[in-house]
Amino acid sequence: MPGPRTIDLNADVGESFGRWRLGDDEALLDVVTSANVACGFHAGDPATLVATCRAADLRGVAIGAQVGYRDLAGFGRRFVDVSADDLYADVLYQLAALDGIARTVGSAVTYVKPHGALYNAVVHHELQADAVIRAVADYSSDLLVVGLPGSALLAAAAGAGLATVREAFADRGYTAAGTLLPRTEPGALLDDPQEIAARVLRLVREGRVTSTDGAEVELEADSVCVHGDSPGAVAMALAVRNALSGAGVRLAAFAPPPSAPPPSAPPPTA
Repeated sequence: MPGPRTIDLNADVGESFGRWRLGDDEALLDVVTSANVACGFHAGDPATLVATCRAADLRGVAIGAQVGYRDLAGFGRRFVDVSADDLYADVLYQLAALDGIARTVGSAVTYVKPHGALYNAVVHHELQADAVIRAVADYSSDLLVVGLPGSALLAAAAGAGLATVREAFADRGYTAAGTLLPRTEPGALLDDPQEIAARVLRLVREGRVTSTDGAEVELEADSVCVHGDSPGAVAMALAVRNALSGAGVRLAAFAPPPSAPPPSAPPPTA
């Protein structure tokens, strides 16, 4: 059984758009170690992205580009049968834009993570996975790639010489195959902070998670995600952080931002 270790805690942020406000990014950034910042295609307007990058930098939180399909209306959660060349260009555009914004506030993008339907598609869709990785590699070979363990995305990243990060989800149900249960199915979305915290602690300690049909799934992860748009996301993230810290697990970004300060003490229990 694996003992206490270091783990990253990430969250999706920067997803507000104009007058439409989504999530409590400021509060989440006080808790997490890495921020998956929207890049304007599935969510996030320019002013929101600037403010989010600035808030992350002030807290020493790592900034990742959360690239997605060009699907504002569907929040990037609808599969788009886009050509590999167009997807390559879309990912490159989003990555370059967010990295430019991050650099103006004194930070930089250190990793890339697909969002929503694109994230799920590149688990098995090799053409789209290759397009995403080609864009990342062409932009910078120093960037890390975050994805589901065993996915086509991480295989393509490793093949391109990019460092990879295996991710687990605190607030999502799993299938017996180790993939995420579709959001339309019962048990796909979890919302009890203490139940979620206990689940994540077991995942980190034992490398296992129980699927929605009761199967024991082997799941090694380097980072755990809480969805910023989930109701109660801050409470969930705080419960996870407190449970891990209380068990002697160190929380730290897998790809620290430039000149990042040393890891801070855990925030107080809510």
